[in-house]
Amino acid sequence: MTTYQGETDTLATLCQSQGSAWKTINPEYATRMRLQNRFRSGVDIAQFTADIMREDMAAYDKDTSQYTQSLGCWHGFTAQQMMMAIKRHQKTTKRSYVYLSGWMVAALRSEFGPLPDQSMHEKTSVPALIEEIYTFLKQADARELDHLFNELDDAKANGGDVQAVLNKIDNFETHVVPIIADIDAGFGNEEATYLLAKKMIEAGACAIQIENQVSDAKQCGHQAGKVTVPHEDFLAKINAVRYAFLELGIDNG
Repeated sequence: MTTYQGETDTLATLCQSQGSAWKTINPEYATRMRLQNRFRSGVDIAQFTADIMREDMAAYDKDTSQYTQSLGCWHGFTAQQMMMAIKRHQKTTKRSYVYLSGWMVAALRSEFGPLPDQSMHEKTSVPALIEEIYTFLKQADARELDHLFNELDDAKANGGDVQAVLNKIDNFETHVVPIIADIDAGFGNEEATYLLAKKMIEAGACAIQIENQVSDAKQCGHQAGKVTVPHEDFLAKINAVRYAFLELGIDNG
């Protein structure tokens, strides 16, 4: 992994190669901007968090005390404050996830107003919420890193322990954690499931939860009257989600 100083040195060399045209560019500022925006796309986030989830799954298989915890969030601000609090009190975000529940989206995020958990909400609201959550989590990173950058400037100006602050920056733990995203019953056939899954992954989802109910007759899990699809139809939807992951290069999603 590139260090703060290593990245700054690389950018300084680049600036020097551009001569006077880049003389007002501060390489250290560019390093800070890169660190505060390390995830360039939702697909980058999906790959990063898929790696985390697979590692956590393997750890749990070896030792069931190494379980993960997820809390449902219906807004980016809720997810941000939750992860900031977890990191502040537990000193890490390890094994802490965000759960994006279909019933929360239906009840709290639909433009039609509060709806029951019956896949009546706009399906595009699901990837939109994933993107919103990660925007807020990245903002939490930028905020905490800004405090560290100020601490570094103060250490340099006042003879403080510069290396200690650099170590904090180089070992910074992101607030970006896996989202387990509820796709309900896929909002249609396997083609519709694939299209929505792709949008969710592009927004950053690394794990997609799907039900084996008939989409048009979908009921909340605790309700009676659920109608399930034939086994082969459900497998087709599972495969559709897998194809979406593979198309976007997230082989371990």
